[in-house]
Amino acid sequence: MNQLTLSAPAKINLTLDILGARPDGYHEMEMVMQSVSLCDEVTLHLGFPGGVRAESGLRFLPNDKSNLAVAAALAFRRTTGQTWKDLRISLTKRIPVCAGTAGGSSDAAAVLRGLNTLTGAGLSPQELAKIGEEVGSDVPYCVLGGTALAQGRGETLSPLPPLPDCFLVLCKPRFSISTPALFRTWDKAKRHLRPDTRGVIAALERGDLVALAQRMFNVFEAVLPPHQHRDIEGIKTTLFQAGALGAAMSGSGPTVFGLFSQEAAARKAVTVLQEDYDEVYLTHPLPAHGASCQIPV
Repeated sequence: MNQLTLSAPAKINLTLDILGARPDGYHEMEMVMQSVSLCDEVTLHLGFPGGVRAESGLRFLPNDKSNLAVAAALAFRRTTGQTWKDLRISLTKRIPVCAGTAGGSSDAAAVLRGLNTLTGAGLSPQELAKIGEEVGSDVPYCVLGGTALAQGRGETLSPLPPLPDCFLVLCKPRFSISTPALFRTWDKAKRHLRPDTRGVIAALERGDLVALAQRMFNVFEAVLPPHQHRDIEGIKTTLFQAGALGAAMSGSGPTVFGLFSQEAAARKAVTVLQEDYDEVYLTHPLPAHGASCQIPV
């Protein structure tokens, strides 16, 4: 077998907290992460002539090692000491790009899982996650998926009880956000709002969707530039008006998600948001190693 196709699920942050700056230039993070059913599709063609490269049909995405999927393949080959030279990585992109939903990291994680299968390397998920640390902070989580507490740079992972059945509406505004600029603004802020991470974990343990939704928060929301903050808050207002139990920005944004207990309310939110936004998705949570992905409405 020289070809394999895998799903690469998006992630959202039920919480995102920054505990402080680190001596290595990174920040100490604490986040509750969740895989969702919005997925890219990653096809690996091992032995296809042309070296290690990616293709996606999107001109702005690189096809060399600056693409996380290619970087993951090279890290896997280097770590395992394998000698194959050629790999084509075909990416069907459905996850919004540069959106705080880990599309590139999830593609990289899918490459690691796929190469582990294709080459018979026999690495455990934890060993694959360790390779993922070399590639990007979100890659270890994306290797494992499901519901998890991520700490450190994001590489220290603790599985959590699964998010109860629900519906998640994702909406990406028409602007991008600079992650380094957000961190700099957070560093300069004198006061910091924080999520109730322990409360979210306790709600997961009880299976209490309402309590969890009420505690979702992303510290980056408090340091957004005013015009971006207004747009984010406008999307959240629309989600709440449609019946969302809670809403927050994911990652460094700008994607906003709302959590719904009822599918009809979630579909209503999708319909309303699609009047103003192009990238709106209806999704549901996935368990660890979730492969049951779909193209959401």
